[in-house]
Amino acid sequence: MAEEFPVVSLDSDALAAVELLASRRLPGLIVVDEKGRPHSVLPASQVVRFLVPSYVQDDPSLARVIDESPADQVAEKLTGVTVRKLLPAQPTELPVVNHDDTVLEVAAIMARLRCPLVAVVKDQEITGAISASRLLELVVKPH
Repeated sequence: MAEEFPVVSLDSDALAAVELLASRRLPGLIVVDEKGRPHSVLPASQVVRFLVPSYVQDDPSLARVIDESPADQVAEKLTGVTVRKLLPAQPTELPVVNHDDTVLEVAAIMARLRCPLVAVVKDQEITGAISASRLLELVVKPH
């Protein structure tokens, strides 16, 4: 069920991580700590939230009247930033499943945490990941 998936560290360059998300159209990235253990999942939606100014998040109608180049803004906002800075200030429960968990167990974690991606571990080592789209593919595929 698990597939190989890119992993970034807390101190990885944020711009490189976002370029990886964009170029591979990933739902998120697995973030590991300095020991290579799962630390968190960085959903692409969290990156978008980081990039949109808070005043525009509070009043989305302002987005229509702001004239700016999105590409320039993204590069500027992410320059010199680490992945750690993109993560929410309040740590959330780690979206991790065991290598032998069932489809339903994986789905339950994704649903409860509202996370599009879970890291799969065996003996505290990451063996891959399961995305929500991969999980859905498994449940709708004829047996």
